[in-house]
Amino acid sequence: MDKVFVTQLAIDTVIGVYDWEKTITQTLLIDMELDSDLQLAGTTDALAHTLDYGVICQQVTAMVQAQPLELIETVAERIAALLLENFATSRVLVRVSKPSAVPQAQTVGVQIVRRRPA
Repeated sequence: MDKVFVTQLAIDTVIGVYDWEKTITQTLLIDMELDSDLQLAGTTDALAHTLDYGVICQQVTAMVQAQPLELIETVAERIAALLLENFATSRVLVRVSKPSAVPQAQTVGVQIVRRRPA
């Protein structure tokens, strides 16, 4: 299966479980892979036959910034649901990284894979 992917989409949002985190914005880095058949897009050179990663990024950013959340697991689940619901994909991989969470680590995060229900 072909894939459309986005790597390290930076989104500033309110995220965290601690009181101090609820008063600041932090950057999340979002990676996404969407399975899709891209052959028609490749042969027609038409945007209408592919997944528009610009629109994907706009929708994901708006959703993540819409309300404060505590867990990056919730962010990942909501992104996966949005992608499966709004785009022609049967499988998505979503990785959410939170670079500021652990000072000794470059980043920490979660990765999930979700499929469209049969």
